[in-house]
Amino acid sequence: MDPLSLLQIPRASRPPLPLSAAAAPLSCRRLNVSGGARPVPRRLQRRAARLSVSAVATDTPRTEEEQPSPSPSPSPSGKEQFDWLDQWYPFAPVCDLDPRAPHGKTVLGLSVVAWYDRGAGEWRVFDDACPHRLAPLSEGRIDDKGRLQCVYHGWCFDGAGACKFIPQAPALGPPVHTSPKACVASYPCVVQNNILWFYPRADPEYKDVLQRKRPPFIPEIDDPEFVTVYGIRDLPYGYDILIENLLDPAHVPYAHKGIIRGIRKKEDPGRVEYDREGGGPSKMKIEQANIQGFVSPQERGYFQFVAPCTSFAAPFPQPQEDKKKKVPRVMLVFLCIPVSPGRSRVIWAFPRNIGVWLHHITPRWLYHVGQNLVLDSDIFLLHVEERKFATVGLDNWQKACYVPTSSDSMVVAFRNWFKKFSKNQIGWATPQIDQLPPTPTKDQLMERYWSHVAQCTSCNAALKAMKALEVVLQVASVAVVGFLAVAKETLVTSTVQRAAVVSAAVLCFAASRWLANFIQKNFYFQDYIHAYK
Repeated sequence: MDPLSLLQIPRASRPPLPLSAAAAPLSCRRLNVSGGARPVPRRLQRRAARLSVSAVATDTPRTEEEQPSPSPSPSPSGKEQFDWLDQWYPFAPVCDLDPRAPHGKTVLGLSVVAWYDRGAGEWRVFDDACPHRLAPLSEGRIDDKGRLQCVYHGWCFDGAGACKFIPQAPALGPPVHTSPKACVASYPCVVQNNILWFYPRADPEYKDVLQRKRPPFIPEIDDPEFVTVYGIRDLPYGYDILIENLLDPAHVPYAHKGIIRGIRKKEDPGRVEYDREGGGPSKMKIEQANIQGFVSPQERGYFQFVAPCTSFAAPFPQPQEDKKKKVPRVMLVFLCIPVSPGRSRVIWAFPRNIGVWLHHITPRWLYHVGQNLVLDSDIFLLHVEERKFATVGLDNWQKACYVPTSSDSMVVAFRNWFKKFSKNQIGWATPQIDQLPPTPTKDQLMERYWSHVAQCTSCNAALKAMKALEVVLQVASVAVVGFLAVAKETLVTSTVQRAAVVSAAVLCFAASRWLANFIQKNFYFQDYIHAYK
């Protein structure tokens, strides 16, 4: 199976599908979307001692009968308002987290650090600031006792965020490390579907939030008959632009031309003009649009948006279950994370039960080569689009944008959700400057190393191996030429031998140059010029 085929999104419709805690996608009825908005608590007390409730999710979430009914917060006008802080947010796929080191990220404007607590055998998520002088703990290390150590002055913290050692404090002096001011805020976190999630409230009353609500659960990911490709990338445009783009299958054959082919629509009556991209009308319906999201059933599958982060789809027809036959399934799961104004992060997981053998022989970085190219091909478009939206104002989105066809139904549904339940604003966990960052040069806008490679264990390892191979090839080409110069009168006596040695040197040098170009394009920067596609 072509890895890029997993990114192809359909453009048809399917019979209606209700959205509720129990009525999830046709192929995963157990999706957990319980829980509603809660009143905003008092300001986060980042220096108080708190207990972590990190845990590993069970294979099957609670049923609808076991879930508490949602209780969204009413606004002063009496309308439901989405509580951004009463949600679970994905941190990263566990496969991209090294348990030997801390990892820092910004989520919802909040700087957090994840690290593996060897003593408890669990991941922890802390506030990324040492209480001593606010140095980033993500730049720290795990000490020989399995504690998180700040490398500025050596303060050490256990899995609950309590300070256990201050090197500068006299052993016989007052136990200053026991002060609540010496503790780090610890956020509830859970590993589910092989992804680390955390809850952005560290107050003691939220330590058992996992018993009340869980992150959305995709059973296919945990199904042993399925294999899943994970990925992560930071993007230079905001959360709402990211969601809107993923809910817009009509752009795929045009923005990603040369990467993903469109499926020509032949059933459009009266159509006499067809383009090379294969675009056509898409019949879409929106079902059960509410504060928790919406579903769009379609002929070839379905899309579902579960607020605030989860967008997923089964882009191919789902056949009837047959217990005697293996039903082929492919799912596209996208977790969309607000980072800061004009910045977002996407985590993708593509579970499938077909082409399993290919998954086991294909390195993950090779999938990412194509998947990153797909993201690159519309980065500049979306970055510019966001700034134009900001100019006209999101409240005027439907006035400024002309969306007359059914193919924009999911985009309009999301914009309606964002306006109705969130007033076109994200409820940041920390104060944010209400201004988009300046537009950088295109090579900075579409760079891959810091946005993806540095966060991906597979691509990072492949990059190091290829750089080492590049050096070996260069050294080999020089060594071969040197060998020819030294041995031309003794070992290399014939013209044929000299030609073979020279050819080997040229091949090694050419291979090193090709590899350098491959590294640059796939791990650092590759421009995508739509006019030439």
